[in-house]
Amino acid sequence: MGGIQRIAAAIGQELLGRLPGQNKKQREGLALLVATALQVRSVNLNELAAALPREAEQLDMRYQWISRLLGNDLIDIEEVMAPFAREVLERAGAGGRTIVLMIDQSKVNETHQMVMVSLRVGERALPLAWHMKKTQGAIGFREQKEALEAVAALLPEDAAATLMGDRFYGSPALIDWCRARGWVWRLRCKQDLLVFEGGGETTLARCFERGDHMLVDIQLTEKRARTNIAMIHEAGHPEPWIIALSEPPTTWRAHDYGLRWGIEAMFSDYKTRGFDLEDSHIERTDRLDRLVLVLSLALYWAVSTGMWDAMENKTPAEKKSRARNAGTSRAA
Repeated sequence: MGGIQRIAAAIGQELLGRLPGQNKKQREGLALLVATALQVRSVNLNELAAALPREAEQLDMRYQWISRLLGNDLIDIEEVMAPFAREVLERAGAGGRTIVLMIDQSKVNETHQMVMVSLRVGERALPLAWHMKKTQGAIGFREQKEALEAVAALLPEDAAATLMGDRFYGSPALIDWCRARGWVWRLRCKQDLLVFEGGGETTLARCFERGDHMLVDIQLTEKRARTNIAMIHEAGHPEPWIIALSEPPTTWRAHDYGLRWGIEAMFSDYKTRGFDLEDSHIERTDRLDRLVLVLSLALYWAVSTGMWDAMENKTPAEKKSRARNAGTSRAA
């Protein structure tokens, strides 16, 4: 059994444990494609087909097998992702800790964009739910809401969640959605948004220019979404951060917005620094959707096995450091 097949067998066992009712062919197909993607570090279908360990003499037969798997409507993306997402969310919220969620959009290819909701883990992020759409512009609130609702359904009971989002997401609709859910928010806003306060109308940009950098319980746009606003402009940055937040505005709360950069690192894992998602040459939305599922499973597998390796196979220096610290604790 080759390396890809060994990894596929292990991934298949994990899928079986998490999704015991999943169809065997679906499970084995997903496991094999995830293992192959991890091996070749690419989602170019020709490269995947060339490395795929299946008994097929011709390359185009392996290519067609991948296409059929990605086009299989019986593979429910949310159903497959749910046990993985639920586990990391429970771990993130253990002990009453706040769960930091991020929402952002990324270009997949020349015709498709993807909105993703992810969980911040360390300095990076893990995918939770997404929506793929054939468009060259911003994905609207309807699709954002679908991804957010999928994640909300997986949160532990009584979990405290904070949502971070770039300027695409500082919208009245999303602010109102967070308020209705009881979520905390840190959402960057565009400078030209209308502000209604004290019977008057202005813009966020004018508020910043006149020195009003902390706005309490103002109303945004004609939708009159209620929020607080904190504005900070640090040296070297071309423009200020204008952050809508649920609590009273402070500088340090505005800086929380910086946590959203973890999702950028995750998108790099999918794309230029990782699997080159934009090089897949897939045009069908449903197949792109399942390809992201394959890459998401690959990220979960890489993270979980990497964490295991770090704990179980420490270097001699790490073992000495741990022994030294343990001795100090006993002496104390």
